[in-house]
Amino acid sequence: ARTTSTSIAPCTSGPHDGRVRVRGRRFLAWCVVVVVVVGVALFLFCLVSFSLFVLCSGNALSKMVTIRRATVEDLINMQHCNLLCLPENYQMKYYFYHALTWPQLSQVALDDKGKIVGYVLAKLDEDDETGPPHGHITSLAVKRTYRRLGLAKKLMNQASKAMVEVCKAKYCSLHVRRSNRAALHLYKDTLGFSIYDTELGYYADGEDAFAMRRTLEEFEQKSPAKMDDPKAEIVHYKPEVDSDIKAADEDEDKGKTPAENAAEADASETSSETKGDS
Repeated sequence: ARTTSTSIAPCTSGPHDGRVRVRGRRFLAWCVVVVVVVGVALFLFCLVSFSLFVLCSGNALSKMVTIRRATVEDLINMQHCNLLCLPENYQMKYYFYHALTWPQLSQVALDDKGKIVGYVLAKLDEDDETGPPHGHITSLAVKRTYRRLGLAKKLMNQASKAMVEVCKAKYCSLHVRRSNRAALHLYKDTLGFSIYDTELGYYADGEDAFAMRRTLEEFEQKSPAKMDDPKAEIVHYKPEVDSDIKAADEDEDKGKTPAENAAEADASETSSETKGDS
């Protein structure tokens, strides 16, 4: 029998395969370099942003804030603050309507340079003629660097006090977005508001609103001020971290993702999305 033998040639890599491997290593090396550079850039950006935030917050804490009754001269800056903080915006004639009809109710917060850092736009709710007189919060906002320092609480209390002394209001009402958990926390836990109704599709984008109110009995017991004097209701206030707000925020933040906490920080309790019937 005749046998045939076959031999298998050893596999050898040519110069082309070597070049492919070299190029692959170079590509991977460049990818690693790009990832490292992007990571370092993001870290530096976050570090600088955090440092600026701490610096601005420190400046806010170290300076005196004045809360007083809003005047017609304040309306433009109030509107500017509204545009910076809230999605619900109003034409200037609506601010004039509040200022001319209920000049004692709206309040502003000013920094040590006299710039408005927050405001509350308030009115007397005249829709329900059968019930007791009551006030309504149209809009409340505080600029980012002055948030979570108790300014919203001060502004709301000053407006509520004016509602009692000027209009003999029995309670105060407002509307807030159903999804705005930060504002809901402020109103329910800090200011004592309660939900009494849900208005479907209240906002322009179709979102529902919680209708909330609180009684003003605590302000009826305080001595009345001379509301005809614009200087009678000036409050000088040094901002400090509100312990109640801080503790409640820490409890509320537990169990949330960093993205959820960051999103709610932008819609913090002092930039609540209340809305009036404009």
